[in-house]
Amino acid sequence: MHRISSQMNNFDTQSNLRLQESRLNKVNNQIGSQNRIQSLRDDPIAAGHLVRYQSYLTRVNNFEKNALTLSDEFSLREGYMSDSLDIMQRVRELAVTGANGVYTKEDMKNMATEVDELLKQLIQNANAIDSDGNAIFAGTNTKATAFEVELGNVPGSGNQLIQNVKYNGNIDVNQVEIDENKYLVNDNAGNKTFWAENQVLFGARDASSWQASSDNVISIDGVEIQINRGDNIYSVVSKINNSPAAVKASVDPIGKGLNLETVDARQLWLNDVEGNTLYELGIVKDSSQKPPYNLGDGVRISGGSMFDTVIALRNALISGDNEEIGGRVLGGLDRGINSLVTRLAKSGAEYERAQLNATRSSKLALDVTQQVSREGDLDFTKAITEMKLLDYTNQATLSQAGKMYNSTLLNYMR
Repeated sequence: MHRISSQMNNFDTQSNLRLQESRLNKVNNQIGSQNRIQSLRDDPIAAGHLVRYQSYLTRVNNFEKNALTLSDEFSLREGYMSDSLDIMQRVRELAVTGANGVYTKEDMKNMATEVDELLKQLIQNANAIDSDGNAIFAGTNTKATAFEVELGNVPGSGNQLIQNVKYNGNIDVNQVEIDENKYLVNDNAGNKTFWAENQVLFGARDASSWQASSDNVISIDGVEIQINRGDNIYSVVSKINNSPAAVKASVDPIGKGLNLETVDARQLWLNDVEGNTLYELGIVKDSSQKPPYNLGDGVRISGGSMFDTVIALRNALISGDNEEIGGRVLGGLDRGINSLVTRLAKSGAEYERAQLNATRSSKLALDVTQQVSREGDLDFTKAITEMKLLDYTNQATLSQAGKMYNSTLLNYMR
């Protein structure tokens, strides 16, 4: 029941005017923002879908950006690796030439000069940096120079030449998300890319009576392995071989020491994470020494880098030792070239995968954008029609209110 009073018409008119202005303001805001939903109450279900779609679209755009960034990095890295492969091919040609035994020692010294320059170019490629100033082949230690050069005297040469090349980076990898919980690994470790041979490590300490006195953790090529109290050398070997590390372990049949061998061309990376297992086995020095140059004094190592093989070739050419060139040196160069070809193929495959993910993310972004548009975009034709209708209604209400209250003070002054 409504109470009839002289103010009822005024109240109803004012209330309807405010309601019309509110609706008109809402439509104006929709047209101005081009969004149908101005607040959650407008369409709660659509608003929930819209928030999820927009969040997913942001992630998809980030996935595409990550994939494109990785593509650029892989492409740049592949360029330096391809150039290094050309250098190694030329070095091999010189090795074959120097091994045939028909050239004089003076001719071989002249060849050594070219090999030395090729070595410098190979090191320059290994120490390459990208447009951000980050080392390409230093793992995640991107602000360090990947390889450090040590000079020394070589018999037969009057100048100091490169005698040793040491790796300053690390073996850590970056995992870049290119899809929901899917990652592409960016492995830039230079002691894999520029390594020529499988590295073999021969422990010198008799470990037949060794037994772990406490629970320890060792790290082999970045893979942590748990050593339990009471484990002996055979238990350690079994755990290493059953781990994901690309290393095979064995017990030396004569010296009873721990032997380790990589399954592909790379430098071994060993350290004690907790405890002193590797130190007690004589494999590494104390924990203050950092890998990869923390091996024990009595440990024998076989298998070197591409730089080692090129240095060995240059030194053999200087000394005129064609038998050394045709045997060990040429074999090392072939293994280095094969390893680099394998790494190059892997880098190319990673580049293609990154490109495929970038293309897929780009297409997916279009689909998600369409979903966002369906839930949140404004129908302009409908909105403008509604705005005109509300404006017409508002004008009509104002006109009618003016006729209802057309009395003025002049009506009472007659």
